[in-house]
Amino acid sequence: MACLLGIDSGLTVTKAVVFDEAGAPLAAARRRLPQIISEPRHVERDMDELWRAAAEAIAEALSGCGRPSSDIAAVAATAHGDGLYMLGRDRRPLGHGILSLDSRAGDVAARWQTDGTAAKALSRTGQTPHASAPSSLLAWMREREPQRFARIGHVLACKDWLRFCLTGSLGTDLTEASTSFTAVDSQAYAPDILPIFGLEALGDALPPAARPDEIVGAVTAQAARSTGLLAGTPVVAGLHDVTASALGIGGYAEGVVAIVAGTYSINEMVSTAPRIDARWFCRNGLKLGEWNNMSISPASAANYDWFLDTLCGSERATAETEGRSIHAIVGPEIEAALARPSTLLFHPYLFGSPHGPAASAGFLGLRGWHDRGDMLLAVIEGIAFNHRVHVDALREGFAPREARLTGGISRNPVFAQIFADVLGMPITVTETEEAAAWGAALCAGAGVGLFASPRHDPRDVAALGRTYRPSPERSAAMDKRYRLHCDIADRLAQAWPSIEALAEGGER
Repeated sequence: MACLLGIDSGLTVTKAVVFDEAGAPLAAARRRLPQIISEPRHVERDMDELWRAAAEAIAEALSGCGRPSSDIAAVAATAHGDGLYMLGRDRRPLGHGILSLDSRAGDVAARWQTDGTAAKALSRTGQTPHASAPSSLLAWMREREPQRFARIGHVLACKDWLRFCLTGSLGTDLTEASTSFTAVDSQAYAPDILPIFGLEALGDALPPAARPDEIVGAVTAQAARSTGLLAGTPVVAGLHDVTASALGIGGYAEGVVAIVAGTYSINEMVSTAPRIDARWFCRNGLKLGEWNNMSISPASAANYDWFLDTLCGSERATAETEGRSIHAIVGPEIEAALARPSTLLFHPYLFGSPHGPAASAGFLGLRGWHDRGDMLLAVIEGIAFNHRVHVDALREGFAPREARLTGGISRNPVFAQIFADVLGMPITVTETEEAAAWGAALCAGAGVGLFASPRHDPRDVAALGRTYRPSPERSAAMDKRYRLHCDIADRLAQAWPSIEALAEGGER
């Protein structure tokens, strides 16, 4: 039986997972990669270190899977979308890779909202530029670092850099190509789009786009030495991790809203016709004639992780030393909080929001009798409320009949039930440990003929899922809290810029 290798490079961890062709994971290896924050709003990573980390993870996964490298039928990578990974004309990294958490170009995106650029971009590309969009980052670079901008030879996404390191071939796929520069109707690059952003000088720097399951090269001898893969192993183009995650949980289908509760609040639906709205990105799907409509913001489970790291750090370290989980420790506290009424609300905007770059996180309704469980419950509810902002937008444009949820917090039944109650719709959590890596592996398998297409998952996806149904009473209570959550955000919109301005002078 053949095996497949899926590589998943997120914002903090790069993973390599070996699957058999039935979809069972045989081995996984992870490498944590530090973020480089040289100044506020700049969030980067070393591109050579990224490749070394990926190569190490691949070698470890291959070593642990119990199968020879010759059994790997094909390889595919997925990674965080947006951000920017640039090469010079010598095909070497042109500085660090820029992550999608980077917000240096927030002023550029804000300016475009007022000067008509954003409206033009929405009409032609199906999306409004945001702070970490390649278009915004490149425009920022043209203005602030013109010498570096002049040296750009190739504009890539994160997974495209890994593909280049594996194969020596430069290119991207349909899903990544549509992050800024493809026409929403033709789903291809168009000559009038770069000039919208003042980036016409980069016409030769955009990478050719292939289908995610199209073979675009083979593992080179050099990459084989670094990874343990067999030289000549086919590599397909791969795809954006948002789409890969939906594919991996069986959520890439019309009528299904796929929800990823990770660093980003990701909520997406597939359509067979483009539908443009400023509340979502209308991007390319897995093939021409399919669009993936994504309503997202960097405001999801990273807030929960921040709380545990920052306010439960010593307890978390002790628990890990003793072989226990901090989640098991705080879980009963959260369940106890569920049993009592609370005024506590949380806006999960530690790293970004749907309300622009000035919005920030905060607890409201906090009282002296509230404890850690109440605060954590408010964080989870706030995360679910933010997902509902996006899901409600998609409900207006499409007709979801079901929802599928993935991400670390989805494994907790209490949290999954909160999502069902907040959204007021059934939520299915699919038992897929490495959803994005499996989505990439499905593309790899389709590329070499193991599957009819990436959508032909060999697993019985229905049998792998557990469905949580909303409680009418809890849904009604959550709806009241959600509407207050939104009302407060609207009221705070005028205050957030003033709060943000407190740090501009460098004074206390």
